[in-house]
Amino acid sequence: MTPMIASILNLVGPDMVVVLLIVLLLFGAKKLPELARGMGRAVKEFSAARDEIERGLGQSNASEVAQPKLVDTKTELQSSRLV
Repeated sequence: MTPMIASILNLVGPDMVVVLLIVLLLFGAKKLPELARGMGRAVKEFSAARDEIERGLGQSNASEVAQPKLVDTKTELQSSRLV
């Protein structure tokens, strides 16, 4: 576990050791590397999806800013009739 996650869960020292021992007993020594790889892939895919969404939102905001403003035709017609 990273220190940030450990600090969020308030797991330090003996508490962390107990949790790691329980995980070791549940999954076994042979399954731990496979479990860690799977979690790493999941985190990588999640961050890639998040980046893709952020890029899409950034592009949609940029395209909204680049669009010209529409002219209010009613106001234009009324002002041309008054002249």
